[in-house]
Amino acid sequence: MGANHTHPPSSRRTVMAGLAVLVPLAVVTLAALLWLWPDGTTDIGTAQSSVQRVTGTVTGIQLKHCPAVPDGAPQPDPATCGNAVVQVDGGQVVTLRLPSGPGAQRFAAGDDVILLRGADGKYQISDHDRTAPLWVFGAAFALAVIAFGRWRGVTALVGLVVTFVLLLTFVIPGILEGEPPLLVAIVGSSAIMLTVLYLTHGFSLSTSVAVLGTLASLTLTGVLSYGALGFARLNGITDDSALALDMSLKIDTQGLLLASIIIGALGVLDDVTVTQAVTVAELAHANPSYGFTRLYRAAGRIGRAHIASVINTIILAYAGASLPLLLLFSIGQEPLGEVLTTPVVAQEIVRSIVGTVGLIAAVPITTALAALTASRHHPEDHHAEEEAHDGGFFAPHDAQEDLFTPSERPARHRRRART
Repeated sequence: MGANHTHPPSSRRTVMAGLAVLVPLAVVTLAALLWLWPDGTTDIGTAQSSVQRVTGTVTGIQLKHCPAVPDGAPQPDPATCGNAVVQVDGGQVVTLRLPSGPGAQRFAAGDDVILLRGADGKYQISDHDRTAPLWVFGAAFALAVIAFGRWRGVTALVGLVVTFVLLLTFVIPGILEGEPPLLVAIVGSSAIMLTVLYLTHGFSLSTSVAVLGTLASLTLTGVLSYGALGFARLNGITDDSALALDMSLKIDTQGLLLASIIIGALGVLDDVTVTQAVTVAELAHANPSYGFTRLYRAAGRIGRAHIASVINTIILAYAGASLPLLLLFSIGQEPLGEVLTTPVVAQEIVRSIVGTVGLIAAVPITTALAALTASRHHPEDHHAEEEAHDGGFFAPHDAQEDLFTPSERPARHRRRART
C-alpha cells in the first residue's frame, strides 16, 4: 500500500511549521547581532607598545661554550649557547644572542625568524617565522577539501571563513567590551549555525531539520551547562590567563566558560544533526514505503553507531590537549581522586559530560524531526500498518530486511496464497 501512495514526502503543514520557527529565529539573531556588535571601544587602554615586530633571516650561527650553572639547575642546550647573524628584512645585518634557557628553540642558518625591536633600536630574537609553512598547510588543506568535495568543498571553506570572521569580529571583541559572554556566545553560535549550515548544505528541508535539531540540542546543552557549573561550583578560573582576565578586564569567567562550552558543542552538533537529517532523507528516497517508525528506527541505528565513535573522539581530543597536564599529575604521584577534583580537571570533565549529553540528545531529536518531514505517511495514519508489519515500535526485527528488502514480505504472502 505504501509504495503506491501519492502523498509528497513532506506536507505543507510540516514546511510551514518549520518556517514558523526558523524565520523568527533568523530575525531575532540578526537583531541581536546588530545590537551587540562591538563598536571598537574597550577598556583595555589605547597605549601602544614601543616594541615593534619585524622579520628577518638567520645567515649564520656562532656557537660558544655554555656558561656554568649551579648544581641542581637545568643544564642549557649547547645548541642555544652563542650568537646568530641575522639579516633584517629591509634593514641591516645584526649579531644577536641566541635565546637560551629551558624550552629555548634551536635556530640554524636559513631560518626565517621574528625579531622584536625596542624603543632604543636594539633587536632580540623572539621566535621562528611560520608564515610560509602555514600558507602551505592552508593551501594543501583547501586543495584536499575542494578535490574531494568539489563545489560542496568550496562552500564548506567559505563557511569556515564566515565562522572565523564572526569569532574574531563579534564574539571576542564583544566579550572584551564587557558584554555578557553567554549572551554573545548564544547570538554568535546562532549566526554561525544559520549561515554556515545553509551556505554549506543549501536551502533544503534536510538542512532546515538539521538547524532545528542543532538549536534544540544546543539549548539543552546550555541549560545543562548552567546547572552543572553551579552544582560543581566551577567559576572558570583554572589558570593564569583566566585569572588575568578576571582581575584586569572584569570579565565574567563563569560566563566565559559557559560560552566556550556552547561554541565547542556547536562544532560537533552540526556534524551529527546534518548526518541524521541526510540519512533519513536518503532512506526515505530509497524506501518510499517507509513510514515514520521505520525511518526513525533505521536512522536511529546509524545515529547510535555515529555517537559511539564521536564520544570516543571527544575524550581522546581532550586527553590529547591536556596531555602535558596529565603528565605533571603523574609525576607528582597524586591520588586519582585528588587529580579529578582539581578545578582544571573537573572543568574538563563537566565540559565533556555536558557536551556529550547534548550530543546524544541531538540524535533522537533530529531523527524524529527528519522522519516527520520525510515520511510519505502521517504517523497516526500509518501506525496500524507499522504495528502489523513490525509487531510494535519496541519489537525485535531484522535490520537487513528493513533496510534492503522492503518488498520481500508481500512477495512471500503472495507465494503462500498461491500454494
